[in-house]
Amino acid sequence: MNALGLSAYILIWPVISAAILAMLVVALIRDVRRARRNGDEMI
Repeated sequence: MNALGLSAYILIWPVISAAILAMLVVALIRDVRRARRNGDEMI
């Protein structure tokens, strides 16, 4: 594996992790807003 391929492989994981974290945070915000609107509790 050349240096460019190895660098891309190492650097892609933080990007994937950040995307998954962003998706989870957006889903959490939607759920909190929906619960507040309906008068429900999150726990």
